[in-house]
Amino acid sequence: MDDKWNLLLLQSSPNVTRNLLRKMIARDPDLTTYIHLPPERWYLQLNIPLERARKISRHVSLPHTSKSLEKALNRYHAIIISDTIYPEQLKCIPDPPLVLYASGDTALLGHKRSISVIGTRKPSSYALPAMKKVLLPLIREDVCFVSGMAAGVDQYAHRLALRNGGRTVAVLGSGLDNVYPVNDPDLYKELMNKELVITEYAPHVTPRKFHFPERNRIISGLSEATVVVEARLKSGTMITVDQALEQGKDVYAFPGPVGSKTSEGCHAIIDQGAKIVHTHRDILNR
Repeated sequence: MDDKWNLLLLQSSPNVTRNLLRKMIARDPDLTTYIHLPPERWYLQLNIPLERARKISRHVSLPHTSKSLEKALNRYHAIIISDTIYPEQLKCIPDPPLVLYASGDTALLGHKRSISVIGTRKPSSYALPAMKKVLLPLIREDVCFVSGMAAGVDQYAHRLALRNGGRTVAVLGSGLDNVYPVNDPDLYKELMNKELVITEYAPHVTPRKFHFPERNRIISGLSEATVVVEARLKSGTMITVDQALEQGKDVYAFPGPVGSKTSEGCHAIIDQGAKIVHTHRDILNR
């Protein structure tokens, strides 16, 4: 248990990155030395600036840090990469999260069939009817939808699952105490209580712009395949597509109306070899 506590304690520091944690683990798998070593030793062993080492050391030694972590563990699940519940498919991506905080039904991490459903935050009137046509039959086939809780296509996917007896996982780009976006708190509460919400960030962490591309690798990593509903050519959705392809996942795209800006991304990835979606069978029969 000490190694888990040490990992969570260090990971909660804003000055500790995944790369630095991996260096620490390579030198000391249970991280005990880095909880007790003076920062001057960190500086020498890890080749990081002394001031950064001091900030990390100060963070892990503060009583407030331990109290905050204990409070979080009373409210949420904390899953580290060595835990048996940690999803196997996520271990296989190039940069797996070392820690997942979760609220809800953690059994969904091992759901037998999951796909990520992603798309623009500003969908056209075409998106929701098209999603109903394709996704509702997938719900009946017990497919779990993984998405990012963002306004637009993501929230459509979560709501379709909730309202039609399906299962869904939301992956956040912030801590569980600082959900973003804030446009639908009721949806967030429902997902937290009935489905599953996960994040690699400690509960107190506020959303930062770079968190969302990082979050997207988890969305695609948890899924067998990624389905793009609508996307602009330059968007976070297209970043997720790139990550899914890097992970060796299948990518599907809805064809959209000619001339629609929100269809340009889908048409571009179809041109590049993504599978076109006409019905749910195009996904099920892959």
